[in-house]
Amino acid sequence: MKQTVLLLKTLLLSTSQRNIYKYTADRKKKSKIVGGTIGTVLLYAMLIGYCILTCIGYGVTGMIDSAPVMCALTVSLLAFFFTLLKTNGYLFNFKEYDMLMSLPFKTETVASAKFLYMYVKSLPWYLSISVAMLIGYGIYAHPAVFVYPVWIVLSLFLPVIPMLIAAFLGFLTAKVSAGFRKTNIVQTILMFAIIIFSFSLRFIIESIFKNNQVEDVLEKTSEMTQNAARIYLPAGWFSDAVTKHSVLSMLLLAGVSALLFAVLFRIVGGSYRNINSALKSHAASKNYRMTAQKKRNAVNAIAFKEFKRLTGSTAYMTNAAAGEVMAALLGILTLIIGFERIVRIVIQDAPVDVAMLRPAIPFIIYFFIGMVATTVCSPSLEGKNYWIVQSLPLEKKTLYQGKMLFNMYLTVPFMAFATLCMCISAKVPAAETALYLLEGFVLCAFSTTWGCVCGVRHMRLDWENEIEVVKQGTGVAIYMLPNMFVVMGLVVLVVILGLRMDHKLVALLFTLIAGLLAALSYRRVMNLAKKQ
Repeated sequence: MKQTVLLLKTLLLSTSQRNIYKYTADRKKKSKIVGGTIGTVLLYAMLIGYCILTCIGYGVTGMIDSAPVMCALTVSLLAFFFTLLKTNGYLFNFKEYDMLMSLPFKTETVASAKFLYMYVKSLPWYLSISVAMLIGYGIYAHPAVFVYPVWIVLSLFLPVIPMLIAAFLGFLTAKVSAGFRKTNIVQTILMFAIIIFSFSLRFIIESIFKNNQVEDVLEKTSEMTQNAARIYLPAGWFSDAVTKHSVLSMLLLAGVSALLFAVLFRIVGGSYRNINSALKSHAASKNYRMTAQKKRNAVNAIAFKEFKRLTGSTAYMTNAAAGEVMAALLGILTLIIGFERIVRIVIQDAPVDVAMLRPAIPFIIYFFIGMVATTVCSPSLEGKNYWIVQSLPLEKKTLYQGKMLFNMYLTVPFMAFATLCMCISAKVPAAETALYLLEGFVLCAFSTTWGCVCGVRHMRLDWENEIEVVKQGTGVAIYMLPNMFVVMGLVVLVVILGLRMDHKLVALLFTLIAGLLAALSYRRVMNLAKKQ
């Protein structure tokens, strides 16, 4: 354990933004760290505010006793999903693998240190949720004083078990992938399957409770949390420790977490080297033949390079292409189930005319397509090879034009397919369908250019693990969160305008607005390219 802690401390120090700010002389790097810190603090504030308001809602409706279970379930679900998406970049196929494995440490020590590193880096998010819900719980439940430190200490153990479960699933995925020649493709397919199944759990759980015909919302929510606590034991242990002051529950949560940690990395250690070696190797075709190389212009060549970069990284692909896959699946489901039926499921059979939601179709598709643009990550993913880019006889604007072109190649076909499926299912007239396709194209252009602004403006080249760029980068956060919240607001606005205006005029209006924003973002990218 001492070796694990030593290795963990070294990993944290080597990637510490505080150390970089303290010792670097580069003012631009310092300003980026300050900007990133401010953005992170704002995100924490939003999350804390939301959790406090949630607990206030529980208190007002008389369900404050369910707050501990809800806290445990929220933290556990987030820990599971975050770990599931990060396992490939943190535990397997990471760049500093050769360096770490050359050190005098056992394989299980390296694997456990990498897991703890992932845990420590994500812990502030989990504690923000837990402490915020503790504040709301304290306002209404007025627990004993010792409950506060117990809650906080047990919150340190809450994410461990779901993280271990997700890491084990990632281990199994990597182990299966290591047996195939195309390891990245197989691993990506398996990860997509797990992600899609996880998102579908919401509807599975909802159908289960609908079959029980629970009509009262308060009783339904209370019953859900209690059932979940009985199924997922750590949530029940946390709740009993806080509400019933059960010492046994405290010991079970801490002890089982530690025991599973030790057992898991004993298992992982036996196959750790083999899996990483297989994932980092590349198979060569036996019947390979040298053929004439295709000629491409510079912009298309850069776009093709971005395609190879995307397909060569599981973490990058599952992050950047997940929205496109979900948009395509939504389009297929719309054709099979029907637009009206899907809307009824989402709005819980509320008395709403489905036709009024037609103008929102481009924004519903864009919610998935524009989730994460490749242009947010690709400038930073050049990493330590950026000097090669600098030495090429290319202008920076050409480089960024190629990166933006690839994102258009990726997003537009999925957008067109999903939009056509939804328009056919919703029986949208041909003229409106054409306008929705044009609006979707312009929204893809905005996503591409705005993502490139965020990616270039907050470029980070000193990363050791691509997860730090793909999932935790400042540019990704600045692009993704405001973009998603704005889109949800625009869906409501479009529906309201659609009640007072012709749907074709609404589509033209938002096409012009999105086109203007895309043009401004493109101009900003070109200006940033000149300054580099």
